[in-house]
Amino acid sequence: MIGFIVAGLIIGALARLVKPGKQNLSLLMTLLLGLVGSVIGGGVANILGTGGIFELNVLGFVVAVIAALLLIGVAEGASGSRKT
Repeated sequence: MIGFIVAGLIIGALARLVKPGKQNLSLLMTLLLGLVGSVIGGGVANILGTGGIFELNVLGFVVAVIAALLLIGVAEGASGSRKT
């Protein structure tokens, strides 16, 4: 479980590094979006038969970073629309 949390934080941090511009997300939000991204990546890897949902492999990791990147964009859009 701790490894899953650490992986989620790493995935969220990588997604924030890949996304251009400044993100106004807290560390907790980055962790949560990374965790959701890692579950999505594990699910895709499981569907493709390359590993289990909580067994993050290369394909799952790449999909997890992409999913977290998209989730960060959605979260920024949602928080930006509330501030205006």
